[in-house]
Amino acid sequence: MSDVARAAGVSKNTVSLALRNSPQVSEATRKRIEGIAARLGYRTNPVVGELMARLRQSGQPDFQATLALVNANRDAGAFTRHPTLPPYIEGCRRRAAAMGYALDTFWMHDPATDGSATARTFRARGIRGALLVGLMDENTLPARFSPVVENFPCVVTGVRTRDPALSFACVDHHVLAMQAVEHTLALGYRRPALVLDPVIDALVQGRFSAGFHIGQRLLRPRDRIAPYYKIEIARRNPTHFIQWIKRRKPDVVFTLYNVVRHWLEDAGFAPSRDIGLVQLEWRPAQPDWAGMHQHNDLVGEAAVDMLVGMIHRGDSGPPAFPQATLIAPSWIDGLTVRPGSKRAPDPGR
Repeated sequence: MSDVARAAGVSKNTVSLALRNSPQVSEATRKRIEGIAARLGYRTNPVVGELMARLRQSGQPDFQATLALVNANRDAGAFTRHPTLPPYIEGCRRRAAAMGYALDTFWMHDPATDGSATARTFRARGIRGALLVGLMDENTLPARFSPVVENFPCVVTGVRTRDPALSFACVDHHVLAMQAVEHTLALGYRRPALVLDPVIDALVQGRFSAGFHIGQRLLRPRDRIAPYYKIEIARRNPTHFIQWIKRRKPDVVFTLYNVVRHWLEDAGFAPSRDIGLVQLEWRPAQPDWAGMHQHNDLVGEAAVDMLVGMIHRGDSGPPAFPQATLIAPSWIDGLTVRPGSKRAPDPGR
C-alpha cells in the first residue's frame, strides 16, 4: 500500500479509502489509484481485511457512506404496516450499521417524483446503491424507476425480479415447502394440502408448489392432494373452501393466510385435533402456530452484504448474471399440529 501511495502522491489512508470505493475519494482519484495498484500488482490481504471489518463492527457505527432503502410496495407505509416486511427492514438496518453505512428511505411509487429525480437525489446525497424491499404482487419494476436501476447497483429482497433481472436475497421457498411436508410426515400426518394464492406462487417462480410436490413423493399416490388455489373465491365464499376440505380430506394444511384458520374454525374444525395447520411464514406475533420461520431479518442482512460487495467491485446497472442468496428456513413447533414426533411414513405401505 505504501508503494501505491508513493506512486500516486497520496496518503496510505487515501489509497485504503479508494480501494474500498469510499465516497470520501473522488471518482477520478479512485480510478487513478486503482490503475496504479493494478500496475504495481497490489492485492488486498484478506486477513487484514477481515480484521479491519471486525474492528469497524466492534464499536459505535461511524457512517462513511449511505445506501438507499427503497419501499417497492404499493403502500407508502408498508415498512411499518405490512405484517411481513418489518423483519427485512430490521436486518437491513442492523447489517448496514455494522458495516458503517447509513440508510436513506425512499418510496418507489411516490407520485411526487420519478426515477430520474431519485437518481439525482442519490448522487447529491452520495448514495452508492439501493436495497429494494416490498415487492408483493409482481416481480417487475415500473419503467419510471429505470434511471435508478440502470445507474446504481441494486439488490432485491424476498423475490426475484424478471424485468429487469436483478440480484436478490430470499428464503429458499422450495426447501421451505419440502421441509414443511417432511416435518408433518414425521408427526404422523398422511394427507398434506397446500392452500395458496397462485399469484404468490408465481411471484416465487412456483417454488412453493414445487417443494410441496417433491415432499409428496414420500406419500402413496392416493394420498397426494393437488394444491387449492381458489383463495380469492374462498374469501368471498368460505363454503367453497370447506367443501373442498370435506371432499379431499387433508389432515394438515400449509398456508400463508391466517384467514384459513378462521374458515376452518367457523366450520367446526379444531386446529390440531381435527386438522393440522402450518403457517409457511411463521411470525413471532402468532406463537401458537406451527410453521416455517423464513428468517427475513437474515435475508435483509444478506441483501446488504450483496449490495456492499457490488459497490466494492464498482458494479452498476442490471448484472449480466444476477446472483441469488438463499436463506434456510427453520421449523417452529406450535399448538396447531399434533404434539410429539413420529417416524415418517414408508411410501410403500
